[in-house]
Amino acid sequence: MKNKEQINAKEKEFDTVKFFRAVKEKIAKETQGMTFAEFKEYISKRKLKMAR
Repeated sequence: MKNKEQINAKEKEFDTVKFFRAVKEKIAKETQGMTFAEFKEYISKRKLKMAR
């Protein structure tokens, strides 16, 4: 079993925490000052379309 030092020694290809923090901050900036109704519309426009 690998220990933490071996795992941390490898360079991460994708940092999930960093990515989602950036997404959260971007959404916060875009929605700042919106009413709840405006925010609901913003979210509905950004939803991923499910494949059927």
